[in-house]
Amino acid sequence: MESQDVFPEEGDLVVCTVKSVKSFGAFVELEEYPGKEGFIHVAEIATGWVKRMSDYVRDGQRVVCKVQAVDSAKGHIDLSLKKVNAHQKREKIQEWKNEQKATKLIEIVAERLGTTVEDFRNKYSPKLIEEFGGHYAAFEAAAEEGGFPKSFKGEWVDNFIAVAKENVTISTAKVDGIIEITCPGGNGIENIKKALMMAEEMGGEEGKVKVQYMGAPKYRIVATGPEFKAAEDLLRTAAEKAVKEIQKHGGTGRFERS
Repeated sequence: MESQDVFPEEGDLVVCTVKSVKSFGAFVELEEYPGKEGFIHVAEIATGWVKRMSDYVRDGQRVVCKVQAVDSAKGHIDLSLKKVNAHQKREKIQEWKNEQKATKLIEIVAERLGTTVEDFRNKYSPKLIEEFGGHYAAFEAAAEEGGFPKSFKGEWVDNFIAVAKENVTISTAKVDGIIEITCPGGNGIENIKKALMMAEEMGGEEGKVKVQYMGAPKYRIVATGPEFKAAEDLLRTAAEKAVKEIQKHGGTGRFERS
């Protein structure tokens, strides 16, 4: 669970539940940020003129929005529905569902350790998120032989791996590498974000690409597929896409297979 003081950042994708629909927009509840609500202005509902809001959103509907602006002092979060494409929506919903599954698994691990979920998260979540980008990705890695870093040691690791193997089914191959990417100029950071986003968008129905921040200028790029060769091909294609994109803006990129 997120802290009450935590807000999403501009540009983030968030899972929301529609609470109230008006002619001028929709009020939503942010599922990943308990107690936080946002607003989608009618102009951000869809491209073009919106004649009837009910054609696009309804009370109780779950949607994926892009964060437009955040005013933490006032508690205002402005969102856009039209700026999220079908691929992004699919990916975000799956990510959210996976993290919900991970929460249930963490409860099992904490119970076996004789501790609370909050205590487990405080002690171990930072290193899991730093290494894998999310809790469910960590459980997926732990379910595979040799998938967990050898540097992770202790009773919690043994229990974490045991719970993962009991509850997570791995039906895909996963490969990864390191992409080193830089771009000079005032728009350098935005160009890097765009290039890495384009790499992630290379995933499709049978494959997935995820970029994890390691510490500029290095990023881990992970690809999964139905079998090893498909995952390997997807990894290299996605990395090449990011490198070519950043080079268009005068930047440099280099990919190295792990």
